Amino acid sequence: MADKTFAMPSILNRYFIFAACLLLALVFLTLVIATGRGFLPLAIFAALGLIGIRDLIQTRHAILRNYPVIGHMRYLFEEVRPELRQYLFEDDRDEVPFSRTQRSLVYQRAKNEPDQRPFGTLLDVYGERYEFMGHSVRPVPVPDPASFRVPIGNEQCDQPYDASVLNISAMSFGALSAAAIRALNKGAREGGFAHDTGEGSISPYHEEFGGDLVWQVASGYFGCRKDDGSFDPDKFAARAASPQVKMIELKLSQGAKPGHGGILPGHKVSAEIARVRGIPEGRDCISPARHSSFDTPLGMMRFLAELRRLSGGKPVGFKLALGHPWEFMSIVKAMLATGIVPDFIVVDGAEGGTGAAPVEFTDHIGIPMHEGLLLVHNTLVGAGLRPQVKIGVAGKVISAFDIASCLATGADWVNMARGFMFAIGCVQSLSCHTNTCPTGVATQDPLRQRSLVVADKAERVAAFHRHTLAALAEMLAAAGLSHPAQLAPHHLARRVTPTEIRLLSQLHVFLKPGELLEPAAKEGFYQTVWARAQAESFDALPV
Repeated sequence: MADKTFAMPSILNRYFIFAACLLLALVFLTLVIATGRGFLPLAIFAALGLIGIRDLIQTRHAILRNYPVIGHMRYLFEEVRPELRQYLFEDDRDEVPFSRTQRSLVYQRAKNEPDQRPFGTLLDVYGERYEFMGHSVRPVPVPDPASFRVPIGNEQCDQPYDASVLNISAMSFGALSAAAIRALNKGAREGGFAHDTGEGSISPYHEEFGGDLVWQVASGYFGCRKDDGSFDPDKFAARAASPQVKMIELKLSQGAKPGHGGILPGHKVSAEIARVRGIPEGRDCISPARHSSFDTPLGMMRFLAELRRLSGGKPVGFKLALGHPWEFMSIVKAMLATGIVPDFIVVDGAEGGTGAAPVEFTDHIGIPMHEGLLLVHNTLVGAGLRPQVKIGVAGKVISAFDIASCLATGADWVNMARGFMFAIGCVQSLSCHTNTCPTGVATQDPLRQRSLVVADKAERVAAFHRHTLAALAEMLAAAGLSHPAQLAPHHLARRVTPTEIRLLSQLHVFLKPGELLEPAAKEGFYQTVWARAQAESFDALPV
């Protein structure tokens, strides 16, 4: 008896809206027949009634079968939830993945608007992991940001490149629209900094305005591949000879999906993208997870030497997201064994972004940027190779302080992707993989791309770069420094408990030059992993 008592109200609640729509449709149908008026309400309620009937018949959605008509509200709210959260409910400092405060900073600098803040910091300066830079009682004059350059190219390089300390990180044509690529490259040319092509190769839109390019060569060898997907040295040499190509970057892995290979959904592979990459149109473009040109650290060094030769002696390096530490150390041992030393290494953090990646890879694979940077820096120092190899980093960098934090812990320069996306209009709609980007940044839809005005957005790219380096210059001056290269771990500090602050030089281990090459008096992490690494294989030696 109790079950029947509660069943009747439940049924009424579930079907009330559907029944009301049918009833009102009948009422307005009668009105139309009697008076000839009420066609619009009749159409509305009749349509809702038909939707309810379809909901009852369909077998895919249980909610709609139980709640005809009204159940669609659930899917509507689910659809607009990201936008409601972003514009109405998100706290200014909620990083999902970038906070409103971070995005606003980019927008203000890109638009040449004031970026000062009144009344004081919004950060909890007594919270754990709060970081800050120490200032000097003897500040120096603010240095010229135009001098913030990094010479890249060791003695094995014939065409060294003088890079900015802030450059555009790897984002492919295909993942980004043609308009976005054009705006980024034009802004890079106007601002005097480099634009990484991403693994999608060099498109006509990279070349249109002549901005400096870092050509990324990944496992798919797009732009320099044979029909079977293997590396084509002749195609590579022809493209690398362009004076616009300043450096060659061999991509081993990417922070957002390390060990997985790049993904470009088939609906974004247009005829033009297929032509640029050398792949079939309209089919998912999935890069292999590993390179076919080498299988050992020694082979990798020989391949890098070949890329350097084929490019006419331009700076050659590689990009990776750190995973097994012994694998990177095996690469460094291969450098020592062959005498082939790359000009640079770019460390991509697990917090890096992408247009599409499996959730588990985005959330739980790979080492975060700062830990990866420390491992790469320390290993090169310990192997005595640090003076020959410059280090770049990428991974959720937005502000001048983010840059300073990276430089203080071992980086020579910083690459930024999503910050420059914000500069050209990205609103973090999280629809990069759907081809429905609302601002024309990450879509191949011609009509959506039309909203992105290249000339305007290029100015914003250059302005964001200029103002960010100006902010870095002011920070350096306050610390008594005149160039980013002078930043060191003891210039920054971090709160580790509510009552304890430590300098970064106290928090982290920093090896001495050549330390890994000498018998260690006391075994530590680096010495233990170094002993397991081998130049002949990426596999770790047994304990």
